[in-house]
Amino acid sequence: MNDATTTTPGRFAGTTVVVTGAGAGIGRATTERLVAEGCRVVASDVVPKRLDALAAALDSDRLVTVAGDLADRPVIDRIVSAADGPVDGLANVAGIMDGFLPTAELDDDVWDRILAVNLTAVMRLTRAVLPSMITAGKGSIVNVSSEAGLRGSAAGTAYTTSKHAVNGFTVSTAFFYAPAGVRCNAVAPGAVATSIEAPFRSQYAGDRLGPYLQTNVPPIATAQQLAAAITWLLSDDSANVTGAILPSDGGWSAI
Repeated sequence: MNDATTTTPGRFAGTTVVVTGAGAGIGRATTERLVAEGCRVVASDVVPKRLDALAAALDSDRLVTVAGDLADRPVIDRIVSAADGPVDGLANVAGIMDGFLPTAELDDDVWDRILAVNLTAVMRLTRAVLPSMITAGKGSIVNVSSEAGLRGSAAGTAYTTSKHAVNGFTVSTAFFYAPAGVRCNAVAPGAVATSIEAPFRSQYAGDRLGPYLQTNVPPIATAQQLAAAITWLLSDDSANVTGAILPSDGGWSAI
């Protein structure tokens, strides 16, 4: 399977795109591709060392980094401030897993934390960049959902709920702002080789989910393959696409 590493020089020249979760995995691959295609990127991550490594690797004056936890409101403000002007695109990539905890074993802290990062932060950052997009009459927002947003057998209850909600948030935002020229779509990955840790913290979940995951999950995708889908949706190449939930899962959603 192609790693989708071929870039289009100049495709994002003169644009500014915000990428969350940019220090590793899909977020980093998306940032690398955007910078390679001429974009100015405001890259956010909760781990400062990851952003330092990214900056050192890219060595580009078109990269601005903002470290912080997206669940903290001031971090959203810092990201928008770092854009220093209109934002042309937003890739909400950051997300965390839930240990595959089923409903009966789910505690409030896990629930609140998963929804804060995977859903509320997506809403807040989207809300923050929309005004400049509406004024400009154009803009593209891409949310990273999951196969867990399409089914109930891919993760724990909190994560599954958050990604179903991301899909709803995506289509609602697309509906409201299509007349303003702003597009909103989501990419729904299956298994991807990233730095996100996803251990089973529930024996029951392992017994229940294990047989499905062992037989139905296609080969693991690369972060670069997901970045290719995200950047396509961010670009004018997908100008007629909004409100789409695009599976990028090796065919898992077709099973």
